[in-house]
Amino acid sequence: KDRSERGSWRRTCAMRPLTEEETKAVFEKLHKFVGKNLKALVDRKDEPHCLRLQKNRVFYVRDSLMRRATNVSRDKLVALGVCLGKFTHSGKFRLTVSCLDTIAQYATHKVWVKPSSEMGFLYGNHVTKVGLGRITENTTQNQGVVIFSMADIPLGFGVAAKSTQDCRKLDPGGIVAYHQSDVGEYLRNEEEIG
Repeated sequence: KDRSERGSWRRTCAMRPLTEEETKAVFEKLHKFVGKNLKALVDRKDEPHCLRLQKNRVFYVRDSLMRRATNVSRDKLVALGVCLGKFTHSGKFRLTVSCLDTIAQYATHKVWVKPSSEMGFLYGNHVTKVGLGRITENTTQNQGVVIFSMADIPLGFGVAAKSTQDCRKLDPGGIVAYHQSDVGEYLRNEEEIG
């Protein structure tokens, strides 16, 4: 490769701050799951964090780690911090399973599944009324929810198919939450996630 090709490759691989439109897309998606806790996620009391973009993936990075990473050359830097998600080719932002622990800490709406339905969810199935253990009060339809086991272990996230009130009168096979991502993806999509 000649110099100009290598230089352009380096610019696309460099970790950089998000543009205003990218930041808006990321915050809109995160707000769907963490609600008003988005401010606490961004302006952390313990240590400030920032968002960085590399190869269409958005990373949530501690500022001190970001400063230390300046000593690593751009072509050697693979990843930094927690990957929240990625931008698709059409420009939409999509959360990935690697952000689960981060959004689970700040989630405003939660769904707990019964132990008998955990494996079904981890294989990519939706949460049904039969498998519903609990649901946060005042959850609205199409609200982002984090799915937990009854032992409060985050299993994944999705979108509420029904509101809390509608779930009470739902038939046993009815869908409560649509599956978007789960920790089983680490095994199912091993080569894609890496």
